[in-house]
Amino acid sequence: MPLYSKKEILNLKLNSIKSKELRVLAENLGISTKGSAAEIIKRILEMKPQPPENIVDVYIKSIFRQSIQERKELISDDDLKNELSKVKSFSWGTKQGELDQKIQKDFVRIYCHYDDLVSHVEATLFKDVTNYVICSWYNYWTTVYIEEHIGMHPKVIPTIKNIKGIDIFFDGQPFDLKISYVPRNYNIDEAVKNPLNLAVWMYENQGAERFGADNRLFFILLDKDNTNKSWELKRDFDLIFSKIDSFFSKEKVSDSDEIVFSYKGKSYTAITKVLLITK
Repeated sequence: MPLYSKKEILNLKLNSIKSKELRVLAENLGISTKGSAAEIIKRILEMKPQPPENIVDVYIKSIFRQSIQERKELISDDDLKNELSKVKSFSWGTKQGELDQKIQKDFVRIYCHYDDLVSHVEATLFKDVTNYVICSWYNYWTTVYIEEHIGMHPKVIPTIKNIKGIDIFFDGQPFDLKISYVPRNYNIDEAVKNPLNLAVWMYENQGAERFGADNRLFFILLDKDNTNKSWELKRDFDLIFSKIDSFFSKEKVSDSDEIVFSYKGKSYTAITKVLLITK
């Protein structure tokens, strides 16, 4: 995917703003707030001498800052860190997205007596579901906290509402954020030696239901001494934030970041950058 033009980027930024907040921006810019969100965006893009991208960026940041404040009113940074520290193990119990299939296959269609069903659910499924929920909870809140930090970096503009394949804008380009771990079946030494090859592998081995060829920014976490404990790195926020801040401060985006990957017989291109965070 080629690099986006400045006007294309501004259009994407405006589309990331919720309709109510977009009307406030238009009013601040002296633009008519009548009509649909698409009509308002069109009027902003047609402003002369040029659309005020810096004003849009500052406005998006202010909305994002408010969303962080709302989260802090729900749970403070220190309390969130303390809660995440309570997770002592990380085992899904069942594959992500396959819980209903497991329930049907291993319980619903196996046991025809109620008491047998309940006893087996209590003996096995309860633990699996608990582990699944804890892993999902841990992934969600660690990601929220990391993405809040990323979104407030001076060189990053976050999206305010969901846009498929875009979480942030960095160095004038859109990126889908992927905070993940080195897959179990991937060679660790190769991942450390050439993280970009790992990114290509992850593009080529993504699930069909979530396939995308969008520009991606991979933050890969790896405990080199014990890969099974890489999940604990995701709550080592001091380390992660230090690495992320250094990355954004130094990196630039250019055509040299373009990679080519294959998926189901077709070839795709994307702008991709990788940060391997190791311990």
